[in-house]
Amino acid sequence: MDFTKRIHRFTVVPSLSGELAILQTLAFNLWWTWEPDAVELFKRLDIDLWQQTRHNPVEMLGILQQTTLERLVADEGFMAQLNRVEEKYHGYMTGKTWFDRTWNGERPLRVAYFSMEFGLHESVPTYSGGLGVLAGDHLKSASDLGVPLVGIGLLYRQGYFRQYLNIEGWQQELYPENDFYNLPLKLQRDEEGRPLTIELDLAGRKVHVQIWKVQVGRIPLYLLDTNMEENDPLDREITAQLYGGDQDMRIRQEILLGIGGIRALNRLGIDPNVCHMNEGHAAFLALERTKLLMEKHGLRFPEAMEAVRAGTIFTTHTPVDAGIDHFPADLLERYLGRYYRFLGLSRDEFLSLGRQLPKNPHESFCMAVLALRLANHANGVSQLHGEVSRKMWKNLWPELPDEHIPITSVTNGVHTKTWLSVEMAGLLTRYLGNRWREDPTDPLLWKRVSNIPDSELWRTHERCRERLVVFARRRLKDHLRQVGATAKEIAQADEVLDPEALTIGFARRFATYKRGTLLFRDLDRLARILNGADRPVQIIFSGKAHPHDVEGKELIRRIFQHSLEARFHNRIVFIEDYDMAVARHLVQGVDVWLNTPLRPLEASGTSGMKVAFNGGLNMSVLDGWWPEGYRGNNGWAIGKGEVYDDIDFQNEVESRAIYDLLEKEVIPLFYDRGPDGIPRGWLTCMKASLQTLCPVFSTERMVKEYAERMYLPSFEEWRTLSGDGLARAVDLARWKGEMHRSWHQVRVVSVEAPAPEEVPLGAPIPVTARVALGDIAPDRVIVETYCGVLDSRGTIVGGELIPLDHAEEEGGGTHCFTGGIETRFCGRHGFMIRVMPRHPELGPVYEQGLLVWG
Repeated sequence: MDFTKRIHRFTVVPSLSGELAILQTLAFNLWWTWEPDAVELFKRLDIDLWQQTRHNPVEMLGILQQTTLERLVADEGFMAQLNRVEEKYHGYMTGKTWFDRTWNGERPLRVAYFSMEFGLHESVPTYSGGLGVLAGDHLKSASDLGVPLVGIGLLYRQGYFRQYLNIEGWQQELYPENDFYNLPLKLQRDEEGRPLTIELDLAGRKVHVQIWKVQVGRIPLYLLDTNMEENDPLDREITAQLYGGDQDMRIRQEILLGIGGIRALNRLGIDPNVCHMNEGHAAFLALERTKLLMEKHGLRFPEAMEAVRAGTIFTTHTPVDAGIDHFPADLLERYLGRYYRFLGLSRDEFLSLGRQLPKNPHESFCMAVLALRLANHANGVSQLHGEVSRKMWKNLWPELPDEHIPITSVTNGVHTKTWLSVEMAGLLTRYLGNRWREDPTDPLLWKRVSNIPDSELWRTHERCRERLVVFARRRLKDHLRQVGATAKEIAQADEVLDPEALTIGFARRFATYKRGTLLFRDLDRLARILNGADRPVQIIFSGKAHPHDVEGKELIRRIFQHSLEARFHNRIVFIEDYDMAVARHLVQGVDVWLNTPLRPLEASGTSGMKVAFNGGLNMSVLDGWWPEGYRGNNGWAIGKGEVYDDIDFQNEVESRAIYDLLEKEVIPLFYDRGPDGIPRGWLTCMKASLQTLCPVFSTERMVKEYAERMYLPSFEEWRTLSGDGLARAVDLARWKGEMHRSWHQVRVVSVEAPAPEEVPLGAPIPVTARVALGDIAPDRVIVETYCGVLDSRGTIVGGELIPLDHAEEEGGGTHCFTGGIETRFCGRHGFMIRVMPRHPELGPVYEQGLLVWG
């Protein structure tokens, strides 16, 4: 008998009334996570309970006895602090924002931001690593800036795993169940109190989905949950684990996120006009939006798709194809066969949406390709990653040179107030004023860092390092107790690490390309570096390997084993169970942040940015964000961006470079002290890092960039195409169809550019192009020269486009276009003629198959 069906359920909540009622409001809005006064307020309730609950005030309030809560009302100091925090909270929630001031609320922009994971705080375990933490920081900055945005994700019953190491250092995984009713979540209900639900059809099974809400400042985040009694046990597991299961589980999760996410918003009465896909997991959302428009306006798929594409943005985080989801055709047929037929698509038409070569029946269906085909704006997450992405996906635009492929870049950032230590925040306020909190993107503001006395900056950083050492020792003791160490061994943990020694941090996902053990290639040399008599160095490691990544687990085991060696025993520590709490201690306390990915496999990386805000210095391979951040005086570059075919040789070269940097530059700079014990040279580097990196690498800058470069332009394009019952979208689809039918007539007949072999700098070169257009009118095309410097292979590099003017019709459908090329640079140059269609209202439109070169 299934007794669960006989249970009568109810929810117990804290009894908070009167002056304490605001505590519950604060606990259920994650604004408190980046407001230090609010954090201190919750700590004051019960510091031990704060630690036991993983800093979860909702759970704390549920545990505290009513008598304890009543005593708080009589505590004048506590109540004064509570009133201050309440005033700050209301001021934040009702104050004017950047978006209000800049755009005056004139544009009814509504952005929906979709992500498979959101890293908001360690007490809400719906994240695994950098992708999720970036998504969480994105929401926080959208809240600070007032961008009208909602988040959509999945609510995992077990989330990502908890990590512990066994006595030999092998990673073990625990999957504790999340108690949603003791998290800052609220189940969404209708007017009669019933849970709001949506339905999905998965392989003929009806799947019911309920919707939870997390409030992130001004931003609501809606999380979908299939753990409902009405569902088949197989489908209740869809939201069991983040990145768990096989391809079958992954496609069900991605259908839930994309299609289910749009249905959930619709059920909530939210109609976004711009959807932002944080990685390709959510790409199915474009199909559901298209389906809704088809139903509402009686359109065909190509017509509705034009409007949807106009309001869709795709951010890719993956620089290698192996890291992107691919699904076989039979799996898509099983779960989406009925769905795509409803859209009026044949099997081949549907599969071609996810293939680089649409007619290749042997190619799998790629979610990133689907996202790129259905998005109007696409971007990588650093300048280098944008270049890598354009090369990676150039088969989608075979007629375009690499630099014209429509994938740009918006470099990642971090949410300043989440990651900044209380001590550093106080120091910045004393010397920069309060404006850095509201607008950390002003470089002139950060120039004032030079006014901070060296002694104050150094003492502030030392306090953070000391706190990190205390934290690392406590976590090491926890590990020793867990593996059954003796009382003496546990006591000896208090001797591990030196609060005054140069401290290096290395913490991230333990994927092999991140090379977590690169530092250990020459153990004898490393031992000499770490155990310098007067200049000791110590390293703190942390991070998780994916449960199925045996090679990643082996890297962790090797580091752990090295930490047990006598020569490294007090100098190397591995902290278990890397999460946002561990990350905060590390980025706030380390002196140097080490980053060693194989270039160009790090799309961006954000941990080093968090370190920079806290006065730490980066030492990194020139990959991801660091080529944009490195200035020569604000940290160190490992190598010069070289990439070798022999990976072992690359590892050898770069490991030696790390040892050389440590021995010749980093350690001497750190320990070269004046009579007052202050390392002046080191502080000069710290200040340069703060001044050059902080105004650039924040999510405040990043979200502004998304808003100005993508959200608002996408909104305008969506509004243009969706007006008048989508009349313009229908017209655009019809126009493209006509162009495809007529484009075979277009060819470049001849090109004339009379000029000597050697052209004096500044002399113009006249260009005449004769182009056959058939029955296409000349005002329906744009003819351009694509000109630039030639490289050693005769390829145009960094070319520019210069439009030619229609001069005359020569008969027989052939037209003459004329113009000129300016010679502004010396060297070997070349040019080509490009012909593209031009829409009467939208201007030049690139569509695969509608481009001619000559």
